[in-house]
Amino acid sequence: MTIEVRAARAGDAKKMGALHAARINEGFLASLGEGFLTRLYRRVAASPDAFAAVAVDERGEVVGFVATALNVSTLYRRFIVRDGAVAAIASASKLVRSWRRVLETLRYPSHASQLPAPEVLSVAVAASAAGRGVGRALLASAQRELERREVQAVKVVTGSHNTAAMALYRSAGFHEVETIEVHAGVQSTVLVWNAPILHVVHDRGAK
Repeated sequence: MTIEVRAARAGDAKKMGALHAARINEGFLASLGEGFLTRLYRRVAASPDAFAAVAVDERGEVVGFVATALNVSTLYRRFIVRDGAVAAIASASKLVRSWRRVLETLRYPSHASQLPAPEVLSVAVAASAAGRGVGRALLASAQRELERREVQAVKVVTGSHNTAAMALYRSAGFHEVETIEVHAGVQSTVLVWNAPILHVVHDRGAK
């Protein structure tokens, strides 16, 4: 399988939403449905303080994606203002059932003030492309973009029980910094990656 990683476009959002719903079962976002997730990732692709990349196979099919926010609180506020009404109507019954987890998610960034503001929001790879290094390639592309933007550090939050995700982030140079509960009773691990200082300095000097 030949894979190309490129910047995500608005037209990729539907496939990204479908991949999230199918491949990420932790957290409550997947339970809100593909329509909600499609709107969220369309906003990520369009936002100046967020970005995403997709992995495309030789047929042009999106088989994976990574989404990153430079500031999660800012992204959520923009999403609520610009997409919230439509997204809420589309997922009203699911949001009502999950209202407590919605509030926990919205409150989470304020509890992470000692951590880097940038965050890798999600990485998902289709089952057909699993085990081929696609997730690592996507994460590497996000790290390169963070370095290009001169971002010094980024965090990611994943389920402490998710051994595959933990292994992926460790292999990419992330290190564990703390254990938290975004949702009551669910243990998550926060990992942080620091950009190589010499690389960032070199990039600045080249401008």
